[in-house]
Amino acid sequence: MPPESPNALPSRAATRNLSFAHAWQAEILERPPLIAPARQYVYPQAVEEVERGALLLHVTPPNATPFLATFALGFQAPTLPHGLWACPNPQQLCAVAGGYAFVVNAQQPEQWQQIVYRPVTDIFVALRHRLLLFAGFHAICALGENGLAWETQRLSWEGLRIPHQQPDSDTLEGLGWDLHTDTEVAFSVNLRTGHHTGGAFVSDASSPPATQR
Repeated sequence: MPPESPNALPSRAATRNLSFAHAWQAEILERPPLIAPARQYVYPQAVEEVERGALLLHVTPPNATPFLATFALGFQAPTLPHGLWACPNPQQLCAVAGGYAFVVNAQQPEQWQQIVYRPVTDIFVALRHRLLLFAGFHAICALGENGLAWETQRLSWEGLRIPHQQPDSDTLEGLGWDLHTDTEVAFSVNLRTGHHTGGAFVSDASSPPATQR
């Protein structure tokens, strides 16, 4: 076996969460296939280099030919999300590469979006509410069947911690860091609306979410 390149990135475990019903099939690849499918897509399209640490997916849509999807690595930190998630919309998949999260229409791979948080620090499935939740350093946003459902206002000066998620709860409970007191402050986010109480910016808690659709 040839020696490993000193520039090679360490392998990382990839999450595979298919909690939502989905119309596509996808396989996470450890390396590019010897015979690649005719259709190949790179996300984001403007990236200059995607080879090192990229997430590779072989995707089979329900009524189209398979394609190879390459997702550029955001960050190397092993604590950041990395892998494949099903979405509330059965035609969409969410691929996350080192905290960079991409939502792709598997039937029409040209249609995609990148979650605004760079990086996404955690991902949660709210199955009963049909939401895929993305946490960043300061706020949380929710992806629904028709796109972005809501985004909270700022919850923390730097970093969010969500110790436990209750699957059947109508709220998401977590902790945000308060710069002034150097303590963690509890917050609660209403999963239906994105409104929150508590957190490090209590004075804004009564205001509507930054985005609600």
